[in-house]
Amino acid sequence: MQKIRVKIRGYDHRVVDKATAQIARTVIDTGAKVKGPVPLPNRVWKVAVHRSPHIDAKSKEHFGMVVHSRLIDIVEPNSKTIEALTHIQLPAGVDIVIK
Repeated sequence: MQKIRVKIRGYDHRVVDKATAQIARTVIDTGAKVKGPVPLPNRVWKVAVHRSPHIDAKSKEHFGMVVHSRLIDIVEPNSKTIEALTHIQLPAGVDIVIK
């Protein structure tokens, strides 16, 4: 039994959800089975920067970034499934890792 694992990452959760729905729809149309999408824990990056380089060290600006992740398992893929995954057009801002 073969299995393909697809990880999808992005900064906007709406774009990530659209990409996962598009991938799932494409895989189902080729005749393979889909398990997921499974939402993975978000990665939160936070940085505090001094507003002024020389005075008032207590004054800081806070910046943050959240990375949203989803996981899809494709069970029993065929050649149509692999070809469809390689030619799929996804929205900008989405990173995909296929294993």
